[in-house]
Amino acid sequence: MQMKRRNFFKLFAGGASVVLLPQVIEFAKAAEDFIKGPPVKDHPAKQLSKHVWMIYSPDGFPTAENQGMMANITFATTKKGIVILDSGASVQIGEMAIRMIKKVSNQPVIAIFNSHYHGDHFLGNQAFVEAYGKNIPIYAHSYTLEQIKGIEGNTWRNLMERWTNQATAGTIVFPPTHAVKNGDVFDYGDVHIKVHHYGIAHTPGDICMEVIEDKVTQVGDIAMDGRIANIDDGSYLGTFKTYKEITQAAGDQLWIPGHGNPKKTLLNEYGEFLAGIYESCVQAVKDGKDPSQAKAMVLKDPRVIKYAKNTKGFETNIGKYTSLAYLEAEKEAF
Repeated sequence: MQMKRRNFFKLFAGGASVVLLPQVIEFAKAAEDFIKGPPVKDHPAKQLSKHVWMIYSPDGFPTAENQGMMANITFATTKKGIVILDSGASVQIGEMAIRMIKKVSNQPVIAIFNSHYHGDHFLGNQAFVEAYGKNIPIYAHSYTLEQIKGIEGNTWRNLMERWTNQATAGTIVFPPTHAVKNGDVFDYGDVHIKVHHYGIAHTPGDICMEVIEDKVTQVGDIAMDGRIANIDDGSYLGTFKTYKEITQAAGDQLWIPGHGNPKKTLLNEYGEFLAGIYESCVQAVKDGKDPSQAKAMVLKDPRVIKYAKNTKGFETNIGKYTSLAYLEAEKEAF
């Protein structure tokens, strides 16, 4: 259970109204920082379009040094208020995001969208609920909602604490409250946000959020820039299908990834990289080669070579992601 500063004061004062020594106050604050991780340094918001801003995360993976700041936080300014598109990996990151939002707008946060159930995209919900009220709607795909309400919510909270050496301690899981589906459109006055979901991609419950007026779409982790994506819960073929469907539905967009820089060419570039992995494995299966031989083929594919050197986590993850591609290709072949 999280213990707040006022509880420390009561503890050391024995519940009585007494004047605490400076040493006691200093100890209480230090103890609170141990129970609740320290604040995250400011990461200024960058304006991407008329209504859309992004708080960029320079790191791709959580560490004690970056305190879990590994995923971008996107928000849209509207006549009705601020809409959050992924809230970050901890309450501390969410609190930092609120500080940055207040530098560009005095409007309250009125809604949150969570793109999927990996913790770096929803664990910041707490900060916004505590700051703007328990009735703030949190939207996600029904699959994502159920996963966060179930075992995945606390699993990701515990993982983030471990990976950051407790820097995210004090974070409480606030799951989504409203399920959304493909084609849902939310009216915020001068801004409309459309939900896209085309089946399994990075996970079975990915949603992408299109800010219609700005031709900007936040795609969560279905595509990344400069980082290899976790596809343990996903599908290569499902990802390719999603790219095709969302491109046909939305047209040209500035695509905002959960990790990396926004690009109009993002889906084409990341799709080319994934195709190099998957199609090499398809050929390996056809040729009767085993997974180790498939990996050798992947590493020789020019599409993979093109992106490998600038992709964080490539060396440590390409073996696993080749295995996943091989298994999917093998399943499709039989």
